Amino acid sequence: MPQTELKQAVPDFTLQAGNGQDVSLRQYRGKRIVLYFYPTDMTPSCTQEACDFRDYNSRFKELNAEVLGVSPDDPKMHSKFTEKYELPFLLLSDLEHRVCELFGVWQLKKLYGREYMGVVRSTFLIDEHGKLVKEWRNVRVKNHVTQVLEALQELGSKKSGNRTSGNRNAAKRQ
Repeated sequence: MPQTELKQAVPDFTLQAGNGQDVSLRQYRGKRIVLYFYPTDMTPSCTQEACDFRDYNSRFKELNAEVLGVSPDDPKMHSKFTEKYELPFLLLSDLEHRVCELFGVWQLKKLYGREYMGVVRSTFLIDEHGKLVKEWRNVRVKNHVTQVLEALQELGSKKSGNRTSGNRNAAKRQ
């Protein structure tokens, strides 16, 4: 399967969530998706990132966006992580790394001289029509969520700017 590219439609995929449900990207058509990939549950940086998304979840909802987290952890681990930190969004389990590979985040990593394959922390913004409109790769957790919110607001202002001019024209016609 080819990798996703900016301004292109993201291929549909289905993964199991921590709540046991199968979740497909197509279920979210009409909404914006903040799809974030992280290495593993219960580690300090991954916990901080999840809690940052949790703390701003109502703001994401206001901007017509759903947050979805993806890691190679199994659904049971996601369930424990979600429960422990009261996460209001779904965590998806990519055990076979198919979706991670689709987004190019399953890569060779190095830690203390040891090489291994793993997830490179990254976030992708998908618009209401299923197109990839923004990506952040090799994410640093600090201030990342505010960067994503700013991008969503910018995307929203472009859309609402178009609606406003259309409404003005409609008012003139009356």
